Amino acid sequence: MGKFDKYRIDLKGMQADSMTYDFLLDNLFFVNIDGPEVQKGKVQVTLIVKRTSRAFELNFQTEGVVWVPCDRCLDEMELPIISSDKLMVKFGATYGEEGDNLIIVPEEEGDINVAWFMYEFVSLAIPMKHVHGPGKCNKTMTGKLNKHLRTNSDEVGDDNDEDFASSMELTEDNNEDTETRIDPRWNDLKKILDNN
Repeated sequence: MGKFDKYRIDLKGMQADSMTYDFLLDNLFFVNIDGPEVQKGKVQVTLIVKRTSRAFELNFQTEGVVWVPCDRCLDEMELPIISSDKLMVKFGATYGEEGDNLIIVPEEEGDINVAWFMYEFVSLAIPMKHVHGPGKCNKTMTGKLNKHLRTNSDEVGDDNDEDFASSMELTEDNNEDTETRIDPRWNDLKKILDNN
């Protein structure tokens, strides 16, 4: 028996017009699937499969938590997720995909493994930005980060004030020189624009 055999849905052998399946995606599932976004989690998935006249409609209700690295301090953080997703599956000659949510499975096989689809739905439910709440990040890491993210002169230490001030003066002088010295080729291009 393979790692993902329990996520195989026998569409051809469906006895009723509607079937419900419950899956618990735990740490072992995420380790086995070896996807880049999530390595740990506890997610409950309810799958309702309905037979229609031309295809099968698979409705996934996903709810649970995953642990992902914080974008700011890189410590693990718990992130709740919830999603509703739908796939349409129909029989064909070979396996394929049409559009975003239509899957074709070979009629002779008559089944579909939904493990990877469930993983993708979990991954897509994770927000692009995931950071700890205020004050919850790793203090050591945020201290180091703040040390490297100085944005104004108030954050520069006293011993560097003179160096910082002189570098600011040089930058301002360079900006003034840049504004007064304009490449003559720009003037020629401006003439072309003015003629149109």
